Amino acid sequence: MAQLTAVLSGRIYRALATWPDLGGWLWCAGVAAATLATMGVVGFAGGLYVLHPTLTHGLAARLVTVMVIPAFGEELPFRGLLVPGREESRSPWLGLAIATPIFTLWHVLEAKTWLPSAAEMFTRPDFLACAAILGLGCGLARWRTGSLWPAVGLHWLAVTIWQTWLGGFTL
Repeated sequence: MAQLTAVLSGRIYRALATWPDLGGWLWCAGVAAATLATMGVVGFAGGLYVLHPTLTHGLAARLVTVMVIPAFGEELPFRGLLVPGREESRSPWLGLAIATPIFTLWHVLEAKTWLPSAAEMFTRPDFLACAAILGLGCGLARWRTGSLWPAVGLHWLAVTIWQTWLGGFTL
């Protein structure tokens, strides 16, 4: 047990302490573009995303809040803890196969326990599909760079876009 704790705490430390190089950031930009485009297809097709006038009320607080929760708060356990960096694993697939479904189902549990007002939204098939796509993209970014920060940035961007321009609060 002590060895597992040491491995996982070391993984989290490295994920937080590592900053990607330029090549890593560029690779993550490509993953982010593919992730957001795929989420866009799923979200618009299912009605989860609806073009909406910019929601400027509370924007500054929303930008900070989304960075802390859900971006950092969800990335730390789901990608920082469950997805190894390339220095630990030559392949991301086992970590992604564990982290992505847990991350997706987390939203259902979260809605059923702490956010009952979001239960209808968080249990929609298109929402869960977008959560899985986002989890996969964030996990790939984490594995490739060894850093948690590109995953936090992608998560923050996806939720901010949804809440600010795609009707996240109005649905």
